[in-house]
Amino acid sequence: MKVLFAATEGLPYIKSGGLADVVGSLPKILKKKRVDVRVVLPLYLKMAQRNRDSFERIATVPIRCGIIDTVATYYKKETEGVLFYFIEHQGYFEREGLYGYGDDGERFAFYQKAVLELLRVIDFYPDIIHCHDWHTGMIPVLCKQHYAEDPKMNAIRFVYTIHNLAFQGNFPKEVLTDCLDLPYSLFEDGTLRFYDGISFMKAGILFSDKVTTVSPTYAQEILSPYFGENMQEVLKMRIQDLSGIVNGIDTELGDPKTDSLLIQNYDGKTVKEGKAVNKRALQSELGLREDPDVMLIGIVSRLTQQKGLQLVCDRIHDLMSQDVQLVVLGTGESQIENSLRMMEHRYRRRAVYYCGYNEELAHRIYAGADLFLMPSCFEPCGISQLISMRYGTLPLVRETGGLKDTVMPYNQYTQEGNGFSFYAINGDDMLNTIRYAMDTYYYSRREFDEMIKRAMKTDVSWKNSAERYLELYKSL
Repeated sequence: MKVLFAATEGLPYIKSGGLADVVGSLPKILKKKRVDVRVVLPLYLKMAQRNRDSFERIATVPIRCGIIDTVATYYKKETEGVLFYFIEHQGYFEREGLYGYGDDGERFAFYQKAVLELLRVIDFYPDIIHCHDWHTGMIPVLCKQHYAEDPKMNAIRFVYTIHNLAFQGNFPKEVLTDCLDLPYSLFEDGTLRFYDGISFMKAGILFSDKVTTVSPTYAQEILSPYFGENMQEVLKMRIQDLSGIVNGIDTELGDPKTDSLLIQNYDGKTVKEGKAVNKRALQSELGLREDPDVMLIGIVSRLTQQKGLQLVCDRIHDLMSQDVQLVVLGTGESQIENSLRMMEHRYRRRAVYYCGYNEELAHRIYAGADLFLMPSCFEPCGISQLISMRYGTLPLVRETGGLKDTVMPYNQYTQEGNGFSFYAINGDDMLNTIRYAMDTYYYSRREFDEMIKRAMKTDVSWKNSAERYLELYKSL
């Protein structure tokens, strides 16, 4: 079976969110299952500066699509057994950021057309093109409209994965004809119309053969008005072809037994000693009071309303009145950042806020914290709770999307669970659950330690999810 992943970010080359983790991990697992899986990415500025000299140039070809009349240069490189292709266009992609520009409609129209032209250049016609998020939603439409006379292109089937419904690629209707060279009738008859413009995501949902999202619960949530982001009625049209497959993580890269960024490595048998050493080192590094017994809570996150950080800010004084330490790593909305700076100033040696992102510190937080707080208002899947369990740090999450699917709340009577959870988007409920976790930590430490072992045994790999994707591909 031949599968092409079309995405706009992917590890180890470029990342802005969880999409990159999926594109970096899932193809490697599928490759082991004898799938000829390849990945195509835009060649962004940072990638060009770091990696272009190591890429093999394939060809430069014209790309014509509406007013777009330019060229694309293709490169390739095999990485961990997976063949990556890169599309170079300095004007569109060699910028400081990845997204958020006024010409994003044109930029990613070019990218999608260039993906399809790549197939002819390398003479590779996959059975499946697996499209990811709004940036690739028009690929099925372009393939069916622009290559209708090509039997090899007509044979391709499409899987479209929604990683976050909140980002839809909505643009003025002129993008349809000017940048995609598609008939205006697709807007007039409502097929691609979304309010007064068009939606790349709507196109992916309607024109792909199968639609997936990144957890079973999120697949149900997005059919409701609260989570549907005004796309719920479109999704209901494809309900028979919609499914949720939970993400995994690369358990070889994220392994406390071999992680070179940790002060001391550990596994399920040595977790108590290993985490104690890493906790003490983290406290020392960040200027916290070195206390092996105090509960240390960690947060590694984008600081946004979606991630529920306003709940933390609203209850920060109540939280810090407890016998806990708090470490927050991330950047985002200025209001949340300012609240966390005030927290650090007021609760010196008990609370630390690191503004920005530091990969090494993130690993040490996962290994050194006792509790990992993730109170998301919505979370399609989430990666952080999977990493925290892998490192023996118990997640405390809100019951939504993939958090609900992956974290089983602790039950003190049956001694089951691998973390803690609460349901309502409410600071009081979050605080009460933190207190429950604290009571377990301070007064039922044996049960808390047993829960850590269960969390570390939780299968957070891609193994089962890769099998489900493979079954989905075979069904097409």
